[in-house]
Amino acid sequence: TGAVDGVVNGDVYQESNGPTDSYAAISQVDRLQSEPESIRKWREEQKDRLEQLDANSRKQEAEWKEKAIKELEEWYARQDENLQKTKASNRAAEEAFVNDAEDIFPGTEWERVAQLCDFNPKSSKQAKDVSRMRSVLISLKQAPLVR
Repeated sequence: TGAVDGVVNGDVYQESNGPTDSYAAISQVDRLQSEPESIRKWREEQKDRLEQLDANSRKQEAEWKEKAIKELEEWYARQDENLQKTKASNRAAEEAFVNDAEDIFPGTEWERVAQLCDFNPKSSKQAKDVSRMRSVLISLKQAPLVR
């Protein structure tokens, strides 16, 4: 037995995982032998039932871990796919913007600004109210400032 000796308030004590002297071990065996058959049978059935429940819970935990790993891999694959699509669309948009930037003519500034703005109020996903700015840009697009 893994006994640990110690002293508390001058008293010597001993901790262990089981009986420390032979008389205690014998009395425990006598107690187990003297218990009724029905209790001994119930104790064995309970032990078997608990072992089976533990095995089922370990099995279920392993299944959950496998499922979680599989879902995480699928999520990473979707994220990577979305990232690649976003990169491709951003590159195409940048290329189109650079190509359009080369066609700069005086007096077309507000048309270029209007192309970059979304004037549809329903498709706007902003939380702020930008209706006044939208109306200013629309009016400048229709009647640009003259210097």
